[in-house]
Amino acid sequence: MNSLIFPLILIAVMIFFVTRTQKKQQAKQAQMQSQLQKGAKVVTIGGLHAVVDRINEADKTVDLDAEGVILTFEANAIRSVTAPEQAADQQPAQSADDDKADAADHKED
Repeated sequence: MNSLIFPLILIAVMIFFVTRTQKKQQAKQAQMQSQLQKGAKVVTIGGLHAVVDRINEADKTVDLDAEGVILTFEANAIRSVTAPEQAADQQPAQSADDDKADAADHKED
């Protein structure tokens, strides 16, 4: 009887930690989805980088603009979100790098 107590306690502790981790992940996902707004840059679970074009709260879907192509995804398919103001801050830095690359290409010609 005593030999069964330790394995049962070990299994109970493992179940506790697994459920706790799952609840934290679900809370993080719900918080991220609540922060979705038009103009936010997102990355889907499939690796697609796009900008939020429209959010349908009733159907829990998101229309994403991927360089002019509008795609509809379930809100659960969004892996990460960059707020619109952060995306606007990052864009000029990328443009400066692109300008340098363009200038280097023109020098080679």
